Order: sequence, then structure tokens, then C-alpha cells
Amino acid sequence: MPQQGLSPADQALGLIQTRWAEIKYQVAQKQQDDAYQALLADVDKLRAQYPDDLRLAVWQGIILSTQAGARGGLGALSLCKQARTVFEQAIAADAAVLEGSAYTSLGSLYYQVPGWPIGFGDDDKAKELLLKGLAINPNGIDANFFYADFLFDQGDYQGAAAALQKVLSAPSRPGRDLADQGRREEAEVLLAKVKRKLS
Repeated sequence: MPQQGLSPADQALGLIQTRWAEIKYQVAQKQQDDAYQALLADVDKLRAQYPDDLRLAVWQGIILSTQAGARGGLGALSLCKQARTVFEQAIAADAAVLEGSAYTSLGSLYYQVPGWPIGFGDDDKAKELLLKGLAINPNGIDANFFYADFLFDQGDYQGAAAALQKVLSAPSRPGRDLADQGRREEAEVLLAKVKRKLS
């Protein structure tokens, strides 16, 4: 149901965000790649319709990077490179778009993608970008989750635990119930791993 008082672009963005959460958290993994591909086609049409809406650009990048995670292997690398380009363009135009989501999403790519010579992964660059995202949105559910995941990856379990507590106490986002629920469940799983490392 479209929400009253929202512009057509806002309504379109809301539908994209909702569909992304449905695919990520409710669709079987083996069917996710195709589902993300169909969603990207929808975003392409919307970007043609609203070429100045940077939020759609960021979401194009988020879908590409999530699709890469679903696809896995070397086939995912070209998707990650496409996502990196989209995020960099969004940051160059307006770094604060969607509360710094482009920084957070780009940072998550840099620590999850393999390093040279296979990919462009770089932990120092990842940390720099993730911290920029947190500076814009210090209490954000995604900004804190990806920073926690990065810190866990780096062996900083105390830091990861602190960031995960912020995820679990982060304010809910209007219209993002499924995404928030899914992210909190991921945070709980990661927090259990952190506690095992700390015990």
C-alpha cells in the first residue's frame, strides 16, 4: 500500500527497499540471484525516470552488492566492481545521501572482497569508509552492523560487541520493519559468535 503524502519517487523507493528485504530475508538463497536481477531491472527504469534521485543510485549499489553475496565466487566480483562505481559516484555527488549509506555499503565491500591481485579489498580503506558512514549516522542499524562485522573480522571482539549493542538498540526505521527485523537477527547471531570469542 502506498503511504499517503509521499512523492512518487518516495513511494517507488519504498517499494524497492521492501522488495530487497523480502528477497534477502524470505527468498531461498538459490533463487536470490534471479530475484535481485529482476529488482535491478526495476531500479534501472526508476533511475531513468528520476535521474537526479541519488537514493536510487545507492540502492542500485546495495542490490548489486547483496546479489554478489548471494552469487558468491569469482562471478560476484564483477557485481562488486559495479557496486563500487555506483557508490563512489553517489558519494561524489552527495556523501550524506541516505544518512551516509553509500559510505557504509562501500566500506563493507572493501573488507569482504578479496585483496589484490584478485579483487580490490583493503581493510584500511574499509575502516575509513565505515567510520565516515558512522560519523553521519552514529546510531544507524546498518552503519553499526557493518562496523561490528568488520571489527569481528579484524579480531576486535570488544569493539564488535559494543557496535552490536547499538544495532540492537537502534531506533526502528519507518516502513523498514522486515529489514530491521532481519538485521537484528543477524546481529544476534554475530553477537553469539563474539561472546564465544570473549568467553
